[in-house]
Amino acid sequence: MSTVIAVETSDVRFPTSRDLDGSDAMNPDPDYSAAYLRVVTDSSDGHEGHGFVFTIGRGNDVETAAITALTPYLLGRDVEELLADMGATWKLLAHDSQLRWLGPEKGVMHMAIGAVINALWDLKAKRAGLPLWQLLAAMTPEELVDLVDFRYLSDALTREEALEILRAAEPGRAERTATLLAGGYPGYTTTPGWLGYSDEKLTRLAREAVAAGFKQIKLKVGADLADDVRRLRAARAAVGPDIKIAVDANQRWDVAEAIEWMKHLAPFDIAWIEEPTSPDDILGHAAIARGVAPIPVATGEHVQNRVVFKQMLQANALQVLQIDAARVAGVNENVAILLLAAKFGVRVCPHAGGVGLCEAVQHLSMFDFVAVSGSLEGRMIEFVDHLHEHFVTPIDVHDGCYFPPVTPGAGSEMHAASISEFTFPGGKFWLEDAQAQALSGAVKELV
Repeated sequence: MSTVIAVETSDVRFPTSRDLDGSDAMNPDPDYSAAYLRVVTDSSDGHEGHGFVFTIGRGNDVETAAITALTPYLLGRDVEELLADMGATWKLLAHDSQLRWLGPEKGVMHMAIGAVINALWDLKAKRAGLPLWQLLAAMTPEELVDLVDFRYLSDALTREEALEILRAAEPGRAERTATLLAGGYPGYTTTPGWLGYSDEKLTRLAREAVAAGFKQIKLKVGADLADDVRRLRAARAAVGPDIKIAVDANQRWDVAEAIEWMKHLAPFDIAWIEEPTSPDDILGHAAIARGVAPIPVATGEHVQNRVVFKQMLQANALQVLQIDAARVAGVNENVAILLLAAKFGVRVCPHAGGVGLCEAVQHLSMFDFVAVSGSLEGRMIEFVDHLHEHFVTPIDVHDGCYFPPVTPGAGSEMHAASISEFTFPGGKFWLEDAQAQALSGAVKELV
């Protein structure tokens, strides 16, 4: 028997806003950040669980506090008990009535629960000696449905229906695993498309993306129509007619505005329009989907929980479902969402821009292919070429595909040196940056 002896949080921030990496119409100056969690046990195996909530800067203050509020559920607990029934562990955290009141089951506390749940899955996978995707794909249909809280879902997906989906996919698991290991999982890249980039940088990066084997790129849009038309014209000229171009408005528009705006972008053969309006507006998304058809609507990175996803699917409000590894309450809830997508026959293309999101979400897509949907048709994982060097098991992306990780764990562990250097405000980078800013201010005063 082993117990949890420490739960440590770190406020890790990277200064991506200085080069406008990650910039879009709603988030012009993001500093990609991780409210980071480390679960330590007294086991002789030395394994730890690592997880995080992705934010774009100051949100780390709030998220680290929320994670800390959950530590009484971990400290001193029997690790084997926590890991043996992850469905029960999920409910233990999600059903705390006083913390749940802050959502319920959405927002800051729900994301913090996701960090804890993902850290425990990281620990469970390391103990099993398997990457998370293979650990999940080796579970029986019954074990998988036990992870899911079907409350609020049963009008759209019952336990029995979920079992049918998983049992139907079970015979082909070994073959699909071999396919994945040999050829990887398709990716697309947002690297060329940040809104703050010049047309020259966009063009160069778009050409580099095609040379790297990507069949789709994505551009941020929504701030200025004339700029969007110009940038899309440049992108289409750079990649040619056979490469797909998706666009992402990052929630910038009202419903009628989205439909009208997309009329002007449609001539560039748009693969999908992402987050055209508020992620909470189910009926608005449905109206936009009707208004911009046949262009698909994609959303999900800010959808708060499985219940909102259920309603979006019921309303035909999205045609591309974008799970996020750090938005909902962890692996368990994402398994539920993958099952919902399979029930409704909707393809899943995860959101993966941000610190560690590529490393984390690839496991969910690969599990989905092997054990749930059984399909790669039209499915891609987003790729952004930022900050992978800070992770112990960085993604392996080449020839336009994600190649499956084989290292045990969930891919969420950062190098200790990176955590130390970029912890805010006391890490080496931020201390030196503050000194440089102070010196610059002093020089300006003298001048």
